[in-house]
Amino acid sequence: MKIVVASGKGGTGKSMFASSLALLFSEITNVVACDCDVDAPNLGLWLGVTTYDSVEAISTSERAKINNEKCVGCGKCFENCAFGAVEKIDSRFIINPLLCEGCGVCQLVCPTKAIDLAPVMNGEIRIKKTKWGFPLVSGQLKPGETGSGKIVQELRKRADELSHEIMILDAAAGIGCPVIASITGCDYAVLVTEPTPSGFSDLMRVLEVVNHFSVPYGVILNKWDINPEASQRIEKWSGERFLGKISYDREVVNSIVNLRPVILSKSKVKKEIRGIFGKIQESIEKE
Repeated sequence: MKIVVASGKGGTGKSMFASSLALLFSEITNVVACDCDVDAPNLGLWLGVTTYDSVEAISTSERAKINNEKCVGCGKCFENCAFGAVEKIDSRFIINPLLCEGCGVCQLVCPTKAIDLAPVMNGEIRIKKTKWGFPLVSGQLKPGETGSGKIVQELRKRADELSHEIMILDAAAGIGCPVIASITGCDYAVLVTEPTPSGFSDLMRVLEVVNHFSVPYGVILNKWDINPEASQRIEKWSGERFLGKISYDREVVNSIVNLRPVILSKSKVKKEIRGIFGKIQESIEKE
């Protein structure tokens, strides 16, 4: 069973809830947690993780390089590069590595086969057995590199190799490649929102992705009491998909500052999260 926690908008409480979900499921079955926000991974912080047992450098992208001995200066690579990565200096052409996306168009149009695509070590896969007894698999895209969605695919492969009954995936914000790679193939999606215009708008956007892949889902309303009127509208809109709401509590912030899981803190939201956990179990059984 693969359960993804997503929202569309950043800062709604995805990682807070994903960490809580992993801990709660670990009380009854084997769990593996995946931090799929490879641009800014922070699920580990909610679980008290600061170091990893293993760090593996990986390559999920390529970068073009021109062989000057074969290049005849025809300029077809320069004309066809959609990213402006091919630059002309005097009569020579070079590849700007900061702009190259590794798409391979330049290699396809080169009449003399003067362009090669070389693998780039653009990210890392990190694994840690948490003190709660279950493993955390996290990815990290290197600064300035591309291929975040492919790194998510790789970390999911590593997670699949570990013994588990439940996989909890903490998706990135937005609806881009890493989010799509997180949602694809999941059995259930927990969508976390907040009672703000941007929170609800971005929930609708990520819901399009979830529906596209036909993933059953439920909705959680975090920090509901900062705007009770908007919360009521979202709850009504969610209908039978509504899993519950979580109050705003400063103690939640103190939890991550002290690298302490929320459900093990003194926060009043512990009871609310456990109640939502029960609803998720019921929803999964229905689906």
